[in-house]
Amino acid sequence: MRRTLPVLALCVALLSSSAAVEAAPEPSPGKTFSYGGHARQNITVYGDRSARPALMILHGGSWVRDTDWSARARWFAARGFTVYDTDYRLATDAAWPAQRDDVLAALRWVKRRGGSAPLVLGSSAGGHLAVSAGAYGAGRKRVRGVVALSPVASPYRAWKDGGMPAASSPQRKLRGTAELLAGCVPDRAAGRCWKKWVDLVAKSHASGKDDAPLFLTHSAADFVPVAHSTDLAHAQTVAGLRDATVRIEQGTAHGGELLRNPGFAQAVLRWLRQHA
Repeated sequence: MRRTLPVLALCVALLSSSAAVEAAPEPSPGKTFSYGGHARQNITVYGDRSARPALMILHGGSWVRDTDWSARARWFAARGFTVYDTDYRLATDAAWPAQRDDVLAALRWVKRRGGSAPLVLGSSAGGHLAVSAGAYGAGRKRVRGVVALSPVASPYRAWKDGGMPAASSPQRKLRGTAELLAGCVPDRAAGRCWKKWVDLVAKSHASGKDDAPLFLTHSAADFVPVAHSTDLAHAQTVAGLRDATVRIEQGTAHGGELLRNPGFAQAVLRWLRQHA
């Protein structure tokens, strides 16, 4: 079933897990490079960079954990992308905006290497960084398009949701890591600290046509609710962005788990190819 809202495309789809996955050869192992002086400021590159669109991947982990995206990076590389699997400083290393600074530095590194702005795919906390990079300043100049899987587009919303009596364990944990990321508690914050919480929310930087196209997805029972993405897409559409899609998948999958559905993985692949 598909409905188009005035401010965004909201697609609700049930995709069969038996859908055929495009066959492709396995690419060679990745090579790792540094884009900064910190141990986490590194990028592992998969695929031949010649005449291929660039795809940066930003892992999730609630801003406090590294998660392994190497298998998915190889999957995309086998389907025609040069994939830049990118690490960044965690909240345990440095507070915000260090994480956004790292992504911006990594994007500059990729553009120097490949000659053009890459597509970006982010999951959960990495989705937050992806949509933040796509909206910060004139995001379209550095990001060709953003796919975000369960993006925590508003850490402040996540903090509020995690404090509700009915909050799930993942929501309560996300509340704590959002506090660590910001470096302060928002209900006690004033001045500079409150400005940091505002800065963390991607829609605070929405500038419409100057920002990257968006493909945002959550499951229907995601512990990071779809409101994170509908609020961002609404703000971007009001500001003039004409390419913002929000898609809801059935079930409880979160972040990279959504790609386990072959039909959904193919939908992501199609969107990336259309925006390459």
